[in-house]
Amino acid sequence: MFTYPLDDHIELQPLALQHARPLFILTNRSRDTLREWLPWVDAITEVDHTANFVRNAIKQGAENGAISSGIWVQGELAGMISFHEINWHNRSVSIGYWLGQEYVGQGIMSSACRAFVDYALMELDLNRVEIRCATGNLRSRAIPERLGFVLEGIVREAELLPQGFVNHAIYGMIQSEWKLLR
Repeated sequence: MFTYPLDDHIELQPLALQHARPLFILTNRSRDTLREWLPWVDAITEVDHTANFVRNAIKQGAENGAISSGIWVQGELAGMISFHEINWHNRSVSIGYWLGQEYVGQGIMSSACRAFVDYALMELDLNRVEIRCATGNLRSRAIPERLGFVLEGIVREAELLPQGFVNHAIYGMIQSEWKLLR
């Protein structure tokens, strides 16, 4: 299995079945903070649920080329970053991500997103990358803003979370803009 180093302490690894247990443990440890912004958290109550997620991610990768990677910090699983299904016809993809609560605020996700955006736009030759975040999730929104994404709009009541519907901010980056920012 390959790894992609982001720096001396952080690397990305494609999701594999042996990651199911550490991924479940990280999810469980961060459940209270993740629940606020991720609708799937309450449905993950055992390792088998996470293993099913991993199997589906691997299958989607094989069928579509979408990548799901664990983010590893000093050998410990810290979070996830994924391409959602790649739209090859329109040469576009969206990115989803999350970190365990003890890893937030250290620049880890910005580095991981930068690598994913670069891979999507420069290696896969996609034209567009999109990131959607709940408007109230200021930490998540800071990542595309930091990377130079354009806020393209707000989708009202886009996602149902435990506290009710939330609006989504939609950020976009196109290949020609990314080339200027690199």
